[in-house]
Amino acid sequence: MTRVLAQIRKELTQLRRDTLTLTLALALPAMLLLLLSTATSLSVKDIPVVVQDLDRTPLSRRYVEQVGASLSFRVNALPEGISADHALDRNLARAAIIIPPQFHRHAARGEPAELQWLIDATDANTANVMRAKVAAITGAFNHDLHPTAISAVRTEIRYWFNPGREDLRYFGPGVLAFGMAIFPTILTALALSRESELKTILQVYVSNVSAFEYLLGKVIAYTLVALVEWTIGMAILFGAFGLRLAGEPTTLVVATVLYLLCSTCWGAMVGAGIPNQAAAIQAAQLGSLLTSFLFAGYIFPVQNIPQPLRFLSNLVPMRYYLEVLRDAFLRGGGWPRLWHVPIALGLLASFFFWRAWTALRDMQVTA
Repeated sequence: MTRVLAQIRKELTQLRRDTLTLTLALALPAMLLLLLSTATSLSVKDIPVVVQDLDRTPLSRRYVEQVGASLSFRVNALPEGISADHALDRNLARAAIIIPPQFHRHAARGEPAELQWLIDATDANTANVMRAKVAAITGAFNHDLHPTAISAVRTEIRYWFNPGREDLRYFGPGVLAFGMAIFPTILTALALSRESELKTILQVYVSNVSAFEYLLGKVIAYTLVALVEWTIGMAILFGAFGLRLAGEPTTLVVATVLYLLCSTCWGAMVGAGIPNQAAAIQAAQLGSLLTSFLFAGYIFPVQNIPQPLRFLSNLVPMRYYLEVLRDAFLRGGGWPRLWHVPIALGLLASFFFWRAWTALRDMQVTA
C-alpha cells in the first residue's frame, strides 16, 4: 500500500510540474461542457422567407401576416426584378411563398385556392421541419377562414436542390470536410513536435536552412498527403455513395487546395508551439474536432448558434469549406455565390503559417 501511495504522489507531482498537460486536463473538459451547453441548438427559427403576392387582396395579405406571426419564419418582400426561384438560387431566402392571382376569388367561392411554397431542401432536416410548420400555419388559416371547409386552401410544396431529401447528400460532404480538418492537422503537428521532442530540430537550427524554408517544406509535403486523402474521400463519395457534382468544379478545386493548406498550417502552428508529441496531438485533434463540430455548421446551421459564440465560426476553416462542398454537390452556385471562401481560407492559412514561422524563427540560431 505504501508503494501505491508513493506512485500516486509521483504521478500527481509530475502532472503539477507539466503546466501544458495540466492545462489541457483541466481546461478542455470545462470548455467542452460550456460549448455543448451553449452552442448546440437544433431548433429551427427565424427562417428568411420571401413573398411573391400576385393576388394582392386582403386575404392574401392575411395569410402572409399569419406566416410572419410565427416564430419560425421571417417574412421579407421579394426584391424588385428577382423571381422567387432566383431568390433561392442566390441564397437570399430559405423559402418562398407564391400566391397566384384569383386566390381570394377561389377561396370566397369555396373552391380550392392553391398557393405555392418553394423550400430549400439542402438541409433535409430543416426542410422537413419547415414543411410541418407550413402545414400547421395553413391548417390554422383554413380553420379561421371557414371552420367547416378545412381544405379551402391547399399548398403545393416543391423541394429545391435536394428533391429526395437525402441525408447522405447533406452529411456525406460534411464528413469529408470534417475528416480533412482533423487528419492533416494531426500529421503536421506530429511531424514538427516529434523533432522538437527528440531534439533533432537542433540540426536544422544550426544549418543553412532558414525557418521559413523548413516550415514551408513541411507544409507543402503534408498538403500533398492531404490531397491524396481528399482524393480517396471523393472517390468514396462518387463510387460508393453515388454522389455527383451539381456545378462546375473549379470553385471546389481552388477551395480544396486552400482548405487543406489551412489545415496543415494549423497543425504546423500547433507542432511548432508544443514540443511534445502527445500534447501536440491532443491539442491539434481536440482543437480541430471541437471547433469544426460545433461552429462549422456540420450538424446544425451556423445561424442557430447564439451570439457571441457565432462570431467564433468566422475563425473556423471548415465553416467556409463546408459551404463549398455542399454547394458543389447540391446547389451548384459556383463562384458568384462563393467568391469570398478562397479569400477567407487564404487569410486563415497565412495567419497560421505566420504564427508557426514566428515560433521557429525565434528559436533558430542566427549566424
